[in-house]
Amino acid sequence: MDSDLKRWIRSEIFHQVPVCISVIDRDYRIVEANENLEETFGPWQARHCYEVYKNRTSPCDTCQASRTFEDGQVRVARETGTDRDGDPISYMLHLAPLVEKDGAIRYIIEMSTDISEVAFLQDRLQEETERYRLLFEEVPCFITIQDRDFKLLETNRLFRDHFGEPGGKCCFEVYKHRTEQCYPCPVAQTFEDGAVRRSEEVVTTKHGAKINVVCYTAPVRDRAGNITAVMEMSTDISQIRQLQSQLTSIGLLVSSLSHGVKGLLMGLDGGIYAVDSGFEQDSQDRVRNGWEMVKRNVNKIRGLVLDILYYAKDREPDWAVVSSCELVRELREIMENRAAKNGVAFTIDCATDAGAFEADAKAIRSVLVNILENAFDACRVDKQKTGHAISMRVTGDNDFLVFEIQDNGIGMDRETREKLFTLFFSSKGTGGTGLGLFLSNKIILKHGGAISVESSPGSGARFTVRVPRKKTEVPRLHSVEHDADEIAGIL
Repeated sequence: MDSDLKRWIRSEIFHQVPVCISVIDRDYRIVEANENLEETFGPWQARHCYEVYKNRTSPCDTCQASRTFEDGQVRVARETGTDRDGDPISYMLHLAPLVEKDGAIRYIIEMSTDISEVAFLQDRLQEETERYRLLFEEVPCFITIQDRDFKLLETNRLFRDHFGEPGGKCCFEVYKHRTEQCYPCPVAQTFEDGAVRRSEEVVTTKHGAKINVVCYTAPVRDRAGNITAVMEMSTDISQIRQLQSQLTSIGLLVSSLSHGVKGLLMGLDGGIYAVDSGFEQDSQDRVRNGWEMVKRNVNKIRGLVLDILYYAKDREPDWAVVSSCELVRELREIMENRAAKNGVAFTIDCATDAGAFEADAKAIRSVLVNILENAFDACRVDKQKTGHAISMRVTGDNDFLVFEIQDNGIGMDRETREKLFTLFFSSKGTGGTGLGLFLSNKIILKHGGAISVESSPGSGARFTVRVPRKKTEVPRLHSVEHDADEIAGIL
């Protein structure tokens, strides 16, 4: 050991600096140490560094000193060991080679600073961070953190499972497949005034399923109190809303159809009066006309009651063998007059091999009429074109019958398409009730089929209805009674 190093070791500074200092040789034996090291780790004389620092009987598995002996590099590492009382201690270790005049490295100087309190706080911070991260990830609602451009900065596991990885997208792109900000936007309002907002939304998952959510937004502030982001928390309330919708739909149907029922009853009264007066006057023609009025109004009332039953309970279809071409001929008779009045070219093509299928003829007819009426409305409100056309084509294979209805009307954007079969959603504003397509979808599902829609704004729409040829057993749909019992059990 050279004379300069010896003088430094004997100096007052060596022993008074508030760190532990030791000099070790190539056998990892401590040849010199200051008083602070002995006070912290205990006696060091004739002992190896791993014995003093870590109470080990052999060198450390990852020995920083051996690496410095090999390459002469200064190293800094965080280590844990045992103090003179046997308690654990964390320290920051600095190693530097003592290069002699001939270039050899025979000794290394180690300086250790006790960071136990800092390490404890760091570990606690990490534990708390992990705890809050776990809470953020596993809480049973959708959570996002958004910036002022509505970019999704953070999302939790449930959100990613339902909506996929955000990939730098905006909330309105992921939740609603929109190309622009929603209005009103609770996130924007919270950014503006810092208040917590509540709203109810219908969002669409990555698999196309629609979910009713109740959404809360809250500000995320920095230390200066500035709002840097907004946290949005959304809870799935679809089951509750489905029950409420079914219960509400019954009341809405009764209310909205009461006027129509009153008119039908007046029609019945008129028919009965005609029959009675026909008998009194011995007029067979008057009796026949009156009876036709009675039958016509009774059939209309029956149709209204069946519509109500589709909402109120899980009614089984009235299964029968139906000729597809005969069905579309009836539709032609129903819709041709409307097409002529609206100046719409209307064509129907039924393939010769379309054949027959098992279905509830009245229910399927009402579905197709509903879709055709929507096609006529789409053409009526489209002012960008001078000529409109609606076509219906029926084809089939061994398993399915396919009805395709296409128009060149106003078309729909993606958000409208995804909400099209939602109860009470109407693209006609106050001109529609939002009941027809919801009921149509329910009827087709009950038959084991499906309705799909292809459309874009300004390019019209094509509805494809696929119905199995044979009667299909499908899972029981929720009725009001079933949902009420289920939710009562939850509560």
